[in-house]
Amino acid sequence: MQCPHYGAAKTNPSGHKTALGYRTFRCSDGKHRFNERTATPFTNLPLPTAVVRLVVLWWLRYKLSPRDRAEMFLVRGLAFTHETGRDWVARCAPRITPQLRAKRQGKVGGSWRVDEAYVRIAGRGHYLYRAIDRAGNLVDSLLSKTRDMAAAKQFFKGAKKVTGCKPQKVTTDGHNSYPRAIRSILGRKVLRRTNRYLNNRIEQDHRGMKQRYYPMRGLGNFAGAARFCRACDEQRSYFRARTKPKETVSMAEQRRVFRQRFAALQESLIAA
Repeated sequence: MQCPHYGAAKTNPSGHKTALGYRTFRCSDGKHRFNERTATPFTNLPLPTAVVRLVVLWWLRYKLSPRDRAEMFLVRGLAFTHETGRDWVARCAPRITPQLRAKRQGKVGGSWRVDEAYVRIAGRGHYLYRAIDRAGNLVDSLLSKTRDMAAAKQFFKGAKKVTGCKPQKVTTDGHNSYPRAIRSILGRKVLRRTNRYLNNRIEQDHRGMKQRYYPMRGLGNFAGAARFCRACDEQRSYFRARTKPKETVSMAEQRRVFRQRFAALQESLIAA
């Protein structure tokens, strides 16, 4: 195992293990001791890696309050506070999100539905810009303190970067910042439409995010809310079994896809 401190490839196992059972090593060059979790997101955590990553993924995935999740693990003999779980998510979620975003390069459709969801953070209103394609696949999301031209431009810049492509059509509401933002960032050839029925899909899709943070009784600060909203949107998109319009996927296939992707996400959290 390579030394995480000095980069030396030559290390020697010490024969001892940590209290949680992880092997320890000694660097031949720097005489530095380390274990299997050193320099990872799980360094010095009081519970095994498998437990922590499960807490993080359940935190992002399921509509439970922080105290509910802590109680579920307590029944299994694993004690930690809801604030500890929140700290684990803050530490690990930013490592998952870029990996999931990278999977969307070139894989979204050419017709985007764009809308903003109203989100309250510490008692103040904010705006979660979100976009999906015609099939319901996530294009991108962005939490903003304002609903104006600068926010719309920032959102379209991020969407173009993460998808690696431009849409042919963008459906929005009637807010006057969208036409100029689309022309400026996506180009004048992109058709902008305002149709309440076409945009009903994205308005219904907001439910997934809103229902997810309601059990948490709101969001406390902007940085944590931005991290949480983006990570939740990314994992929701990642677990979608249907990726094409009117696609039919059997329940057995949905379960297989979920198990496969959940296992892959756990492994990627360790490798991040």
